[in-house]
Amino acid sequence: MGRIKTTLIKRTTRELLDRHGDKLKTEFEENKKLVEKYVDVPSTKIRNVIAGYVTRLVKNREI
Repeated sequence: MGRIKTTLIKRTTRELLDRHGDKLKTEFEENKKLVEKYVDVPSTKIRNVIAGYVTRLVKNREI
């Protein structure tokens, strides 16, 4: 089993995909910078979790 994402992570990620979905990539490092640019994130760990979840959703959307 994988890690369970909290409501904050899922909600923030969905809003980010709705607003800036065309700019998000399948690369984690690029998404990390974009998340920091578009979302006011309280910590680095939460930023990384959001960026990882965005990357996963974008990869699954392309398949």
